[in-house]
Amino acid sequence: MKRIVIFSLLALCTTFAFAKKPKQPVVVEPSKPATLTEIISYALGANIGSGMAENVARFNIELNWEFVKQGLSEAAAGQNQFDQTKMQEALSKLDSLARAHQKIQSEKALAEQKAFFEKNKTVEGVITTESGLQYKVITLSEGAKPTASDKVKVHYHGTLLDGTVFDSSIQRGEPITFPLNQVIKGWTESVQLMPVGSKFIFYIPSELAYGEQGAGGAVPPNAALIFEVELLEINPTEE
Repeated sequence: MKRIVIFSLLALCTTFAFAKKPKQPVVVEPSKPATLTEIISYALGANIGSGMAENVARFNIELNWEFVKQGLSEAAAGQNQFDQTKMQEALSKLDSLARAHQKIQSEKALAEQKAFFEKNKTVEGVITTESGLQYKVITLSEGAKPTASDKVKVHYHGTLLDGTVFDSSIQRGEPITFPLNQVIKGWTESVQLMPVGSKFIFYIPSELAYGEQGAGGAVPPNAALIFEVELLEINPTEE
């Protein structure tokens, strides 16, 4: 009888010991596209997903990604649970949320740039023009200055007020040539102030840049821009 009790206790202890061991998580490796159909399918999905993720972040929209995947799958199979009216209602609500967020961000951007330009105009070396453009000379050469009808070759580095880089020929490692009268107003005005060989910093208010529309996902609405510009060449436009 005692032997049975001992064996029972041993069995219980063994069971308890095994029960205490944590289960190892099952790692499921994502499948990798291999065939042409799989590669094209994956690229299409990735393109849709990256575009959605960009807009979700831009407009601060909350999504349930499981239902996003379900909607994609069911609609592709012709089994959309929503009729046209319900789809329109949902998308209209989405548009309203995006517009409301954009309005808040635009008003915030206007307040931030106003404070920035007020403070920046007191910085030593910063000059403010009649239009509200501000600039600072880094290197001043004695070359010729371009006119609005000229083409110019420049190297530049563009950031938002928070330091975010949105465009940079310096990072790309290649200067750019363009007609000076076919860019934003702030560029048309500012580069005409530069003798060839000079380097300036320009502080461009949003009304001289991309205004309320912004520029895609790179420049938000009502964003002021900062450019460090080096003027390399002037190429008069051929008549």
